[in-house]
Amino acid sequence: TVAFWEKLGFKKLGEFDTDDQGNEVVFMQYNHLTLEIWTGEGAVRKTGAINHISLNTKDADAAFKAAKAEGFKLKDSEVQHLDFWDKGIKFFNIEGPNAETIEFCEIVK
Repeated sequence: TVAFWEKLGFKKLGEFDTDDQGNEVVFMQYNHLTLEIWTGEGAVRKTGAINHISLNTKDADAAFKAAKAEGFKLKDSEVQHLDFWDKGIKFFNIEGPNAETIEFCEIVK
């Protein structure tokens, strides 16, 4: 998968173990587009299997408050945290109009 996206001009930004069982997430970037590629049971491998779209934000807490105030259907009751990158990420998900998941993600600086 990584080699495929590299052939299209993407560069690998980071690679992280997700479960101590050999599964991982790889971040690939081309210009302002970043792909988050997961291995393991979550990788469906069929048409339409994109799990979610992730939008970068500089302030996940403020974006969460704004999404809640706007009345978006929140999939998380609070901002979540993962230990990706040097200082982790903060993120939350909403549901789009066609039941798609849209993530708002802050790479903690």
